[in-house]
Amino acid sequence: MAAGDDAIRAAMTPLARALAFCARHGRWGLVVGLACGLTLPGLAAAMRPWLPQMVAGLLFITAFRIGYSASVGKVTDLPRVCAEALVLQLCLPLFGFGLFWVFGLNGALAATAIVLMLAAPSISGSPNFSILMGHDPAPAMQVLVVGTALFPLTSIPVLLLLGSAFGGAGTVLSIGLTLIAVIFLATGAGFALRAIVLPRPTAAQLQSLDGVGVLALAIIVVGLMAGIGPILEASPLSLLGWVALVFAANFGLQIVSYRSIRHIVPAPRAAPLSIISGNRNVAMFLLALPAGVTDELLVFIGCYQLPMYLTPLLLRWFYRIG
Repeated sequence: MAAGDDAIRAAMTPLARALAFCARHGRWGLVVGLACGLTLPGLAAAMRPWLPQMVAGLLFITAFRIGYSASVGKVTDLPRVCAEALVLQLCLPLFGFGLFWVFGLNGALAATAIVLMLAAPSISGSPNFSILMGHDPAPAMQVLVVGTALFPLTSIPVLLLLGSAFGGAGTVLSIGLTLIAVIFLATGAGFALRAIVLPRPTAAQLQSLDGVGVLALAIIVVGLMAGIGPILEASPLSLLGWVALVFAANFGLQIVSYRSIRHIVPAPRAAPLSIISGNRNVAMFLLALPAGVTDELLVFIGCYQLPMYLTPLLLRWFYRIG
């Protein structure tokens, strides 16, 4: 038996080394995923129908990497996490809608897209992003889980403000509850498997899991870039405008959030919360909104992947000195 264990460990060594390499160079791995999404539009289009399954898989991997106790935290943390999620998913989009309304822009497609982005919960990869930038992933995982659970409720006021063309609140609630079921199944399975097979992981094992997370993120982004190809061929200048908008929205939110809260909230939570403020799972609305609306939003969602996946590479310096 001991000889068999030694053989397994020897066989796994190359894989462990490869995953450790991915973990160490994770920021560049995300760039490779973006490049594939831009240069392989056929592959991106083929992957698009599988995005929900891939997102659930990433959530499972993240839950397995972090574990239940670290990601969910103590019961006494719940009020704080709920408040953080409500500020991010309800207060910010309502503020954004009011600001656009004051300037007469609330009917513009770009304004609608930004308000929807602000109303969306955290991306599934936010704990991975926190890890890549040297911060605790647990606060990001907490806000991800709680924010997604609250999403059906927090999204309703925003959708009602944006107009009846987005469908009834009942439809949005139904879709949101389905998403919650999928997310809690994925995280529950990850937590359970971690407790059974890896209750006390070593540093090397955690690094391997970080490498798996990087690979999953790099694969998923290829499918998320499916909306960029058509507009790149039809109107490159228009695409540049969308790219400028999403970079300003994503990076601007992160920078302003971090500068605003770093002396208010506990230090381990400031960076993860700021990362989430600019990186939202806006693609979740594709399942709830009418096809005519979502078709117009696809270019925003595709361009939005650029600052999202470049966050660990371009903003790591900011979270170090900000």
